[in-house]
Amino acid sequence: MQDPNSAEVDVTRVLVTGVRGKTGKPLAELLVARRGVEVRGGSSDPSTVGIEGVRPTAFSWDEPSGWAAATDGVDAIFVVRPDRADAPELIGALLAGTSPRTRVVLLSDKDGDYPDPDHPGCAGWAPRAERTVRDSGRPWTILRPGWFMQVFTDPRFYRDQIVDTGELPFPSGGATVAWIDARDIAAVAERALLEDGHTGRTYQISGPEALSLPRTAELLSAAAGRPVTHRDVTIDEAVAGSEGFARELSTLTFERVRAGSFAEVTDTVERVTGHPARTLRTFLSDAGPALRRVGR
Repeated sequence: MQDPNSAEVDVTRVLVTGVRGKTGKPLAELLVARRGVEVRGGSSDPSTVGIEGVRPTAFSWDEPSGWAAATDGVDAIFVVRPDRADAPELIGALLAGTSPRTRVVLLSDKDGDYPDPDHPGCAGWAPRAERTVRDSGRPWTILRPGWFMQVFTDPRFYRDQIVDTGELPFPSGGATVAWIDARDIAAVAERALLEDGHTGRTYQISGPEALSLPRTAELLSAAAGRPVTHRDVTIDEAVAGSEGFARELSTLTFERVRAGSFAEVTDTVERVTGHPARTLRTFLSDAGPALRRVGR
């Protein structure tokens, strides 16, 4: 694959699955800014893909019949691992329908091979998904990021609780978390999709500092303009309302937090992209208005 910034280049076609997601959207925006790159934005509802320069493309893990059209002629694929029990099989089937030259970048999970015999439904599931990519015969790179900073500004996660109650309910058990901005994950993915030197690499990706949850709440307080306190709930409280595979996976993830799996700080972002990973303070200086009460 040629350097898209060189004087004369062929078009490099990239499929971004989950293009409207926390990593997919900033990744697509970075890719369209590169000369000679054609970006296909994979979504189960292409009509909702409104990123300038991105070609909306029908892609759903539930509709394998559409995969051939989505991947036809692509040079690289950004695969957002679906958080479902059959993810390894789905990823394998998707890649089997691509050219052996197709570059694959998998968005996996930090410390995904954490052993836990108490959760047989999902323990070993993430390594199987990664192994599927490694054994695909395609040039591959695997990204293993930690917890996204975007969980604080997303209403599906913690934003509404922070805004409405002034609390951050998180079962840390006293552990620290090296929060990572999804834009920095996207920056690493961009390099791995377009540039040489990343094949066969598994990148552990974190922010530049490991923060306790009380310290995290202090930074959220400053951004929200009102006190935010950390409440160290039980894991059962944190996963209440979920069931099946989703509950088992969330439980395992919080157990990994308490075991320190998300505390490791790496320099991957700076090594790969040339710029340091954003701090949580920097992230909140941009996104903080989303945490402020409106009309109160």
